[in-house]
Amino acid sequence: MSVCKGTIFQVIRQIIGQNPKSMLFTLILYNIQGFMPPFFYLRDMIDFRSDTVTKPSKAMLEHMRLAPVGDDVFMEDPSINTLEKFISEKFGMEAGLFCPSGTMTNQVAIKTHTQAGDEVICEELSHVYQYEGGGIAFNAGCSVKLLQGDRGRINAAQVKAAINPEDVHKPISRLISLENTTNRGGGACYDFNEFKAIKEIAIASQLMLHLDGARLFNAIIHKKEDPKDYGKVFDSISICLSKGLGAPVGSVLIGNAAFIKKARRWRKVLGGGMRQAGSLAAACMYALENNVERLSIDHANALLIRDALLKKDFVASVLEVETNIVIANIKGSKTAHEIAQALKDRGVLAMPMSPTQLRFVTHLDITDANMNETIEIIKKL
Repeated sequence: MSVCKGTIFQVIRQIIGQNPKSMLFTLILYNIQGFMPPFFYLRDMIDFRSDTVTKPSKAMLEHMRLAPVGDDVFMEDPSINTLEKFISEKFGMEAGLFCPSGTMTNQVAIKTHTQAGDEVICEELSHVYQYEGGGIAFNAGCSVKLLQGDRGRINAAQVKAAINPEDVHKPISRLISLENTTNRGGGACYDFNEFKAIKEIAIASQLMLHLDGARLFNAIIHKKEDPKDYGKVFDSISICLSKGLGAPVGSVLIGNAAFIKKARRWRKVLGGGMRQAGSLAAACMYALENNVERLSIDHANALLIRDALLKKDFVASVLEVETNIVIANIKGSKTAHEIAQALKDRGVLAMPMSPTQLRFVTHLDITDANMNETIEIIKKL
């Protein structure tokens, strides 16, 4: 059954209403035509595949509708200017650059910090390496030194050992890229003291330090940190606003004024210059003003899912849950894909990351009723 057919069925349902006889007739009609829809098309799915699936609320949409706009390539969009100023000041940095995605803010940062032939040091599970289409090589012309860390986190000793000596045969180690929270690490958070230790190594070796902060506010809320401390340690930070904070589009790259001026040029080269995009920036501002503190709810929901999964005989273990990502290690005869399909058949979407790992990500569109239903469904698997 395709999504298209399921969508058609939902439209038919809206037209005929909830009359049982009408519904039965429609089911028979679909069965005769050979595409009898499964039951889950008759209701909304509970979607834990990612926190990128959130929809703008009515209040956010109204905020977008009223946003003043201008031409951002001329730096004349007041809503974008407000967002860039707000978030850079929140982290104690000089300037910001609004981009469509976190991948673009990461790639612009790497391109701005490096030149072709340099090397980027990062953890082997890093988003900048695993999920950005080979952008480090394609966009920046850099090689990558991958380090095996702890759930996506590396330490100062590893970084120090990874820095290349002055040698004509080797690329120049130029940039360290860290990620907080870690995606494939199950939402793990760095200890801030490790950031400071890595910064000392970076200064001593004249390397720049970038942070992929796709879910940075999850870490800040969980660890009760001050955003300005991040601005003191990192040379650049990419902050995505379309994940847990619920904006439909948008990330902001922050750094000092000279860095952002150069980054703006590379954003243009990569095709990221936007015109009247203030409506999108307004959604991001609404998210920052309304959806940060509530991230603790997502963290609490993730713990509930963890507890339910640990009671199942097909779950070997669950990675430590700190924020809004739950990764279960699957054992036995069934694969993670088969468990995900069984959940889907019952109205719950989760992400199989490999044959043995299943991921749930909680977010602001998950209601208390959704959570109660999900826990009951997991219990019955």
